[in-house]
Amino acid sequence: MIRAAAALWLGLLVAAPLLVVGAMSLGVPADGVPPYHIPLLSGEGLGEAEAWSVLTEDGHFLGALWRSLWLAGISAGCCVVLSYPMALGLLRLAPRWRGAVLGLALLPFCVGFVLRMAGWVGLLRDSGVLNQALLAAGLIEAPLPMLYSDGAMLAGMVHGYLPFALLPILAALAARDRALEDAAADLGASRLTIFRTVTLPVTARAGLAGFLLVFIPAAGEFVIPELLGPPEALLAGRAIWQEFFSSRDWPLAAAASVALLGVLLGPMLLWQRAQR
Repeated sequence: MIRAAAALWLGLLVAAPLLVVGAMSLGVPADGVPPYHIPLLSGEGLGEAEAWSVLTEDGHFLGALWRSLWLAGISAGCCVVLSYPMALGLLRLAPRWRGAVLGLALLPFCVGFVLRMAGWVGLLRDSGVLNQALLAAGLIEAPLPMLYSDGAMLAGMVHGYLPFALLPILAALAARDRALEDAAADLGASRLTIFRTVTLPVTARAGLAGFLLVFIPAAGEFVIPELLGPPEALLAGRAIWQEFFSSRDWPLAAAASVALLGVLLGPMLLWQRAQR
């Protein structure tokens, strides 16, 4: 009964939408509602798969996909690098403080995602808190252009997805055998050497899981680049949104969505293997 319910759930909410998007990617734009026509469903054959031809021949979408993967990889790497010292610091706290500090680290999850990114806009804009503080301290003479930049976009990505990397790394560090680190310290190893040769290898799977948990959703992110990124930073999520709502070329947007999903299938399978 449980397996049947799970299969029905996955079929309705995962498989069926994917089939609809896949069929849409084989269509052609047309006037009407919805604004596309699928020749295969009307007995006209597969057709020329115009959307896929445009997707593979136009460097516009391939460039957006590459920039998305590049930004997602950097964001995931930063999240993993920041998560290790945060997790180690949490575990060194007294047990009565550990839960409260962890709650503070996860507190952004209690606030709406768009509202959190709007906070970054207020912080980084020319008249924002950071520029005003620097001006008041006399460190700068004119506001720094921090908003709508690659740095602002990366900061928003790391802030938005950091808990996804922190939690698995924290769990792995809490479960590790501290006797190995104590033995290395007794033999004269420095803290950096202990971390590099003992701690990091035994938590490598958790680090990989944290990396992939950030990388997979970040690769298709739309809100953060739209609110914080430069106008010329066309990423996959923004390109898909433009084709759906601006150009109303739903077949091309569907093809781009399927292509992005296909690229992310590899990391998804890798994450499942790391979990096992």
